[in-house]
Amino acid sequence: MGPHFRAGVIIVVERSDGMVMAFERCDAPGSWQLPQGGIDAGESPREAAWRELGEETGLGAGQVSMIGEYPEWTVYELPAAYQRGSRLGQVHRWFRFRVVDDAVEPTPDGVEFGAWQWMTPVELVSLTAPFRQRGYSTVLLGASDE
Repeated sequence: MGPHFRAGVIIVVERSDGMVMAFERCDAPGSWQLPQGGIDAGESPREAAWRELGEETGLGAGQVSMIGEYPEWTVYELPAAYQRGSRLGQVHRWFRFRVVDDAVEPTPDGVEFGAWQWMTPVELVSLTAPFRQRGYSTVLLGASDE
């Protein structure tokens, strides 16, 4: 396979006051992000969002409800140090979920994520890796670079 971008999903879990559930990466302490992952063969983006949410946070239909999908794909190119094989970066569909009860707490997987906390979207954008910030700003803050 030649150079490509991996297709995936990003999951935004909100509580009623608009705070988002952010996760700290195990491999990069101080770097926070949203749950995300690849779309498996034969899987729809919506199915991937539910699967990744369960795998990375332990949350499912009993704790959250899907309330929306961002209408466009976002894309980011990985810095050379993060590129593996012929993967240049990732394209994502974003899904928005709301907790059914503001007291809901995730269980980080302990592999990708070691900690979590509620953050404002602005806080999260500022604490995510620089190569992710454009997509995060577009979806979470409604920012545009046009």
